Amino acid sequence: MLQNDADKSQSSRAEKAPEQTALYDQHIGLTDKSHIVSFAGYLMPLWYSSIAAEHNAVREAAGVFDCTHMGILEISGAGAGEFIDLLTTNSITNLKPGRAQYSFILDTSGGVLDDVIVYRKDRDEFFVVVNAANNARIKNWINALLKDEICIDPEDAGRKVSTTPRVRDLRGTDCRDDCRVDIALQGPKSPDVLSVLIRDKEARLQVANLRPFEFMETDIEGIGCLVSHTGYTGAKRGFELFVHPDKASRLWEAILQAGRPLGLLPCGLGSRDSLRIEAGLPLYGHELAGEFGISPFEAGCGWAVKLEKEFFIGKTAMEQISREYDMKVARIELPAAKGIRPVRQNDGVLDKNRRSIGWVLSCARIGERQIALVYADRESMEENDAVGLYYSARSRSQIQQGRKQSIEKGELLEPDLTGKVVGRFAKF
Repeated sequence: MLQNDADKSQSSRAEKAPEQTALYDQHIGLTDKSHIVSFAGYLMPLWYSSIAAEHNAVREAAGVFDCTHMGILEISGAGAGEFIDLLTTNSITNLKPGRAQYSFILDTSGGVLDDVIVYRKDRDEFFVVVNAANNARIKNWINALLKDEICIDPEDAGRKVSTTPRVRDLRGTDCRDDCRVDIALQGPKSPDVLSVLIRDKEARLQVANLRPFEFMETDIEGIGCLVSHTGYTGAKRGFELFVHPDKASRLWEAILQAGRPLGLLPCGLGSRDSLRIEAGLPLYGHELAGEFGISPFEAGCGWAVKLEKEFFIGKTAMEQISREYDMKVARIELPAAKGIRPVRQNDGVLDKNRRSIGWVLSCARIGERQIALVYADRESMEENDAVGLYYSARSRSQIQQGRKQSIEKGELLEPDLTGKVVGRFAKF
């Protein structure tokens, strides 16, 4: 999950140093600097107290996350809706103002450039939240499309982008009062935290009754926010709060003060990862795209690819993949009692006959269990099926002892652990 940029060559020194998020000073006041790491170009907390404590806080009470590194692009003006429908795989035809949807941005060959959430504020006003690591790529892609620098349909060279909406990076200082960053408040007691902070009685009721992927604008502790019932933890109740960066630290402190009596904890990258793995949510570069080029259908998110649309970029490739894919992302449960080695990325996944059928993508320990997301044969990973796990070699000595460093599909291996396939996604 985390990227270590320590060993850069001299020729790459011109690369941008990690930036501080809008909440960096708050993090330094809450945790040791050794817990701050470089992630997606930003300095972010790995944990404050412990990953396990923060994970449990979100499942049992509430947690607050710094997501101010996420990209937020506004797309507005005449033709904005038409452009987004061409840009993304989901359909916005029936997306009403005040609603959001999960979607993908593909290249012309069907490769996943990013998974995003599209918010519709008004008929011709949208904003799109993108992964921090992909923010520059998506901005460049959109600009190239609007400048007609890309053949958007390999089967029809004459197809063009017919609209030119305005595109703004809402984290850019040129947006002034319109700038926005994201703070996530997740967990069953998150509505109770907001009820303490929202002074207007009617607004409190509206926020409490927001359905998943609905949003509204209101004041929280006197700070103007867009409040969205969305998140990346699998929590049935949770919000993302879009606030001006100059007011983000004040909002963060208000949430901590109101939430601590309810069991809220500030949460870092570690629990963000364990929570999303437990819930089965994909991470770009792991369960989407990455070394295996995992498609939305393989990731279990084909429902966000609307092949009935007349056209979107990458549609022809998605149609073929939807018919032919034979691998998928599955969620498995394995033991994690004392003395059991942690499962790691690229460990081998075995069927009941000890045949290698895939690889681990991500894994997290949750209590006495390990939950792993794996990439494996589509027909061999039904819920409750028995599954084996082969530890790939971690060191030269293990290789010398005969343990395999890489696993090929079809190999017969002895499992080091046994577990079972569980449902692809989970809500808590």
